[in-house]
Amino acid sequence: MTTPDPDPTTTPGLEHGTTPPQGDTPPAEGGISGISHPEPPELRRAWGPWPAVLIVVIAVVFALILIGSIIALTI
Repeated sequence: MTTPDPDPTTTPGLEHGTTPPQGDTPPAEGGISGISHPEPPELRRAWGPWPAVLIVVIAVVFALILIGSIIALTI
């Protein structure tokens, strides 16, 4: 792919001192404004404190079981 020549004298479809004919160039911006569908309402908070507490309790119980089994294997 080659880079287009920016020199207006060699630009196809452009007469000296004129602008490009209608339809030769794309519009500067799209005609779409706003959003296409309503956005869901914002969440006030992701999780309450209880799921985090539950995860920590499960992790501590798992760690205690793991440490207990290691101690049992070494005795």
